[in-house]
Amino acid sequence: MRFSRLSLKSGVFLIFLLTSLLVGMQKRPDPPPTATGLSGTVEWVYDGDTLKVAGIGKVRLLGIDTPEHEDSSRDRGFTRLGVPAKNLRPMAKAALQHNIALVKNRTVRLITEEEERDRYGRLLAYVYLEDGTELNRLLLEKGLAVVYRRFSFAHKKDFLQAEKAARQAGLGLWAP
Repeated sequence: MRFSRLSLKSGVFLIFLLTSLLVGMQKRPDPPPTATGLSGTVEWVYDGDTLKVAGIGKVRLLGIDTPEHEDSSRDRGFTRLGVPAKNLRPMAKAALQHNIALVKNRTVRLITEEEERDRYGRLLAYVYLEDGTELNRLLLEKGLAVVYRRFSFAHKKDFLQAEKAARQAGLGLWAP
C-alpha cells in the first residue's frame, strides 16, 4: 500500500496532536495557594481589627472597624453612628485585650474576598478561630466593633444585623 506525502504529513500531525493532548492531561502541579484559605499562628495583636499572622504578615479584619487607641479623626465615624465619645478609648482597649486573650499564639484560618489587600498592603480577611467562630462577627456581637460601611463585602448584611443586636442590647460601644 502506498501513502501520499499529504497523508503522511497528516498522520504525523495527528500523532503530534494526540501526544500533546495526553501530555496536557497529566497531573499538573497545583497552582500556588492564594490568600483564600490560608492559616497561621497569630504572632501579634496590634489593635481590635489588625493582627500579625506568621508567614502572612499584617491582617486587617474584613468588614469591621474598632476605635483607635488615641483620639483620632476617625472618631467622627463612630459618633455619627451614635457611639458615645466616652466609650471610644475604653472599647479600643477592650477590643485589643479581647483579641489578645482569644487569638494570640493560636492558629487561625483566613478567608479573603476578591479585594485581598487594603491600601496599606494588609491582607483583608475573615478570621476564624480553631472552633470555627468568626472573630470579625464576634467583635460586632460583643459591641467592640462597628460594621465598616464604606465598601461592599459578602458578610455585610449579616454583620449589620449583629451590630444592630449589640446596639439594642447596649453592649460595648453602645453602652449608654
